[in-house]
Amino acid sequence: MSRRTTLRRVGLLVLGVNLLLVLLKAGVWLTTGSFAVQSEAVNSAADTAYSLVIVAGLYLTTRPPDFEHPHGHERIEPFVSLFVAAGIFAAGGFVLWNAGTALLTGNISVTQGPAAVLVLAFSAVAKYALYRYCLRAGTDRNSPALIATAKDNRNDILTAGAALVGVGGAMAGYPIADPLAALVVAIGIIYTGIEVVQENVTYLVGGAPPEDLRREILRRALDHPKVSGAHDVIAHYVGPEIDVSLHIEVEGDLTLFEAHDIETAVIKSIEELPEVDDAFIHVDPKELGEWKDDEEVERLADLE
Repeated sequence: MSRRTTLRRVGLLVLGVNLLLVLLKAGVWLTTGSFAVQSEAVNSAADTAYSLVIVAGLYLTTRPPDFEHPHGHERIEPFVSLFVAAGIFAAGGFVLWNAGTALLTGNISVTQGPAAVLVLAFSAVAKYALYRYCLRAGTDRNSPALIATAKDNRNDILTAGAALVGVGGAMAGYPIADPLAALVVAIGIIYTGIEVVQENVTYLVGGAPPEDLRREILRRALDHPKVSGAHDVIAHYVGPEIDVSLHIEVEGDLTLFEAHDIETAVIKSIEELPEVDDAFIHVDPKELGEWKDDEEVERLADLE
């Protein structure tokens, strides 16, 4: 299955599940008046709203390259992830506000009915399944938007769990357990939003990839038997993908054909990494005096 098909299918699945949960939670809230289920219904409504944006965003990012976008449209994806982060912050703020208000006013009411327990338990199970599915698809397809969505679904497991704690506390005679659990969950939700923002800002500003990936890029360049060294190794994010440029050092008595074959082989080896979009190689013959020490290359080589 292609990356385009996978991302679009996952986006539609997330939208469909969130819409189903809104209908179920809203129905239970209207019939029981449960504070916990009301909060969860609003949370799922927010999930549904930004799921629509995710579906639209993933549709745009998976469009094939064209004349105006020769490298494709994947660079849109970090912006989709930031929208997911905004939804995470909104959900965390809503839970925090409701819990704080309930504690300050003492207006705590949790329904002690089986319907609330069932819908919250079903929500937790559904969100766990979505979390695992989105995380696997996002990791396999290198999709920051799906990974951010997976983290948001993980948050929803926590909110459903907190609501269950509240219902259970009320059934045991301790209704204050509801807002107290919600406060803890709200902090966790907001922290996850911060994580999503930090990760995707790195994509947008062209940050460096993780050190183990930079080391693997260097290793693949130096693995060629006729490459004696490398310097000026630069790897940076362009959207969720990585562009690489580096100089490789070879003997100067090679023919142009031989140098070309070495360059092509190194480019192919580096571009086989799923995270890498393009690799640009400059071949340096030693007779030009361009051999030089590179502290970053030496440090990465020492780590290996």
